[in-house]
Amino acid sequence: MPLNIYTHPDYASQKDLILNLVQQFHNEGEMLVKGSRNIIKTNFLGDEKVNLKYFKRPNAMNSVVYSLLRPSKARRSFEYAQYLLQHDILTPFPIAYIEERTATGLKESFYICRHIDYDFTFRELIHDPMFENRREILEQFTEFTFKMHESRVNFLDHSPGNTLIVNKGNAQYDFYLIDLNRMKFEDMDIETRMDNFKKLWPSRTMVKIIAEKYAELSGQPADKLYGILLGKTLEFKRKITKKKYLKRKLKGKKK
Repeated sequence: MPLNIYTHPDYASQKDLILNLVQQFHNEGEMLVKGSRNIIKTNFLGDEKVNLKYFKRPNAMNSVVYSLLRPSKARRSFEYAQYLLQHDILTPFPIAYIEERTATGLKESFYICRHIDYDFTFRELIHDPMFENRREILEQFTEFTFKMHESRVNFLDHSPGNTLIVNKGNAQYDFYLIDLNRMKFEDMDIETRMDNFKKLWPSRTMVKIIAEKYAELSGQPADKLYGILLGKTLEFKRKITKKKYLKRKLKGKKK
């Protein structure tokens, strides 16, 4: 099937090389993530290390939706990355997206970006209360998220594994958003902004640090933000815990 390729202008001259990487995706490259819906591999585009994200075929209905009503996940990832970088919010540099389309709709698609050598993710901060410079990292991460909110970015997948953190030394850190295809671009009130932190699964101590720093940046009272964020976090945790419990119970009945 013909592949349609859309590149960043900086990579327009490398279309053939990019297409070759995609065509050899299942045979070449180093596996990073093998999920039920998506696969991510690293490979080299010339001398540059890149990530290739493969979005598996959508079902028949979604195939038509992505063809007629909504941009594909690959296209959204590419375009959202461009928006973020235009607003000085870090994300791996978008190189290209590729789609395979037929008369019946979208089939497979790919998103290609530069590879980031990162040091850790937000997840480590949750599991290790003694993580070095934990408070400084949380405060800087809160500044990063505040900047995102001020740029009208509501990152719906703001979860522990979706921010790559690079240690620059001297207790300074860079934060890179990944897995970009679920975003809204909108003005957000303070409730929505605090709600955006809940999927990070922060502890009470982390909630306090985040609320205090966000209050400093936004001019809102710290105790108000703490109450909102703690409530939303606890509600989210209860919901997920209940969902897991019901899933296990249902599994047990089927045996």
